[in-house]
Amino acid sequence: MKFYEKVLIGSVGTASAGVVAWKTMFPWIGHDLKLLKAGGKVMKQRESAMSSLLIDKFEKLVVDTPKKPFIIYEDNIYTYEFVDQMACKIANIAKSWGLKPRDCVAIMIQNEPSFIWTFLGLQKLGITVAKINFNLRMHPLIHSILAADPKYLIVGPGDGMLEAVIDVVDSLGELQVYVQGLDTLPAPHGLHSLDPLLAKTLPLPISPLVRQSITLEDICCYIYTSGTTGNPKPAIINHGKSIGIGCCLLFVDLSADDNLYVVLPLYHSSGGGIALYGAILTGATIILRRKFSASNFWSDVCRYNVTVFQYIGELFRYLLSQPPSDFESSHKIRAVFGNGLRKDIWLDVQKRFKLPLIAEFFGATEGVTMLINMSNVTGAIGRLSPFLNKLDPAPKELVKFDFTTAMPIRDKNGRCIKVGIGEPGLFIAKVPEEIMKEGSLNVYRSSNEANEKKLVRDAFTKGDLWFNYGDVFTLDKNYFLYFHDRIGDTFRWKGENVSTTELANMITSVSFVNDANVYGVTIPGHDGRAGMVAITLKEGLKLGEGELKELYDHVCQELPTYARPLFLRVLDAAVLTNTFKQRKVELVSEGFDLNQVKDPLYYLDNEKHTYSPLTTADLSKFLSSKL
Repeated sequence: MKFYEKVLIGSVGTASAGVVAWKTMFPWIGHDLKLLKAGGKVMKQRESAMSSLLIDKFEKLVVDTPKKPFIIYEDNIYTYEFVDQMACKIANIAKSWGLKPRDCVAIMIQNEPSFIWTFLGLQKLGITVAKINFNLRMHPLIHSILAADPKYLIVGPGDGMLEAVIDVVDSLGELQVYVQGLDTLPAPHGLHSLDPLLAKTLPLPISPLVRQSITLEDICCYIYTSGTTGNPKPAIINHGKSIGIGCCLLFVDLSADDNLYVVLPLYHSSGGGIALYGAILTGATIILRRKFSASNFWSDVCRYNVTVFQYIGELFRYLLSQPPSDFESSHKIRAVFGNGLRKDIWLDVQKRFKLPLIAEFFGATEGVTMLINMSNVTGAIGRLSPFLNKLDPAPKELVKFDFTTAMPIRDKNGRCIKVGIGEPGLFIAKVPEEIMKEGSLNVYRSSNEANEKKLVRDAFTKGDLWFNYGDVFTLDKNYFLYFHDRIGDTFRWKGENVSTTELANMITSVSFVNDANVYGVTIPGHDGRAGMVAITLKEGLKLGEGELKELYDHVCQELPTYARPLFLRVLDAAVLTNTFKQRKVELVSEGFDLNQVKDPLYYLDNEKHTYSPLTTADLSKFLSSKL
């Protein structure tokens, strides 16, 4: 065990001896002790797990518990033994293709068991897997596939994926593409059918000696960034990091006795990383759903005796919009684990759904550390106490930053400047030496420019290296951290910085607003970006004169003039990524262009003291005013 881990674990007992005195001097110390206890336990389990690869752990579960359900999907039970047999088929097919350890294969498969056994089958040979978002089409799809430089692409059945691949196959060069779900039908030109190979290939076990050269430093897979502001980038996940990701759910004591409900996409780091890898590390059973369904969520949870589930982004907002049901309060959930639960609905979620523990965490697929709120403190994403930071192998800081460059501001000595309590600061974390290579950190594949943007060099001492998360947090007097905004989302108008997250939280407090996506738009002849908000309404409600007046009065009462959204767009449905994060790129691009936007548009009408419908004549008059 590393020295800092011994200190971290040992300090729990030392601190507990004088806990009353400690709490008197440091009222927040109880939260630190809780996190220290949980963190110490997780660190010990993590160190033990680092003794072998993820695929080795899966194969041990197959030997120890062959008949135990590994996946329950659409009422079918897939045991560890059966999934292993299917994984062996995939491995033998890949072997017949001449693939060898460290080669790359891209997979584009929906949330279904074949995703999992295809991933595991390729892992048996030490092959790197690029997990492609099955919702992508045209250029983003081409970009994501080619960015990983795979030798083969395996495509699953359903939801127009075959058509999507046919549309781009001519742009994939010599890449061999195999598709599932064709049965006896011939494959379209340029593609091959995987079904005949699966039918005739025997599930012969693969010797672990095939991958004996693979170490924890080798690449397990590529998990792509969400693409909220551009093309997804393949983040490098080595085998050591895959185990670290799987350990996240140990913070809520995931075990073989748990049923873990997975509705998040398996191509992403939440569903296909934290959940899948966590289940393999612990022997838990996965209750897998093809896609999230708000109307079926709680009935599924009760039907399958779910004990833990993951959430992300706006998932809870969809659940809150559903009519109340008996299922939502008669479940066996003991903990939920996720990130992105907005503060404006936190208490509603906890009260209505009777959740014992909401373990909100913060992390990034490409990051070097994580934060977690183990104290059920409303809205907090973790802690940054001086005590914990001294013990942390990857200490964290909030620093002053430039909104334009998204990089830290330096003092006269060229060092970063820490912010005070309550002051928004850019979140950075020191890169542990044990994960650096040649004095740097390899974050993305085939993107040196994007890689370097994530790094902060010589932050506090010459030669140190820190990871820039691009997120802005605030710290309260008890050292709890709160999400403030993401760099790139904040916009500057009339010389002032406007937080899109704060503004969205304020607007969603209006009675008829279900969700709000805030962004900045350019206006000819003006510097900076003006505020615009795209809202969705609560189910069954319409936007009339009364609602427009109410919204106008609310923003004028709650916001300074520079922060009031000048434009309002009403959406039928929120624009989200497939991991329930707000996507802004299309909204920003379309702005308030009446030729592009077909949704209802309104503008801040200070003459009539309301939001008025935007027409070409009104727009011309509005833009020539003092705004």
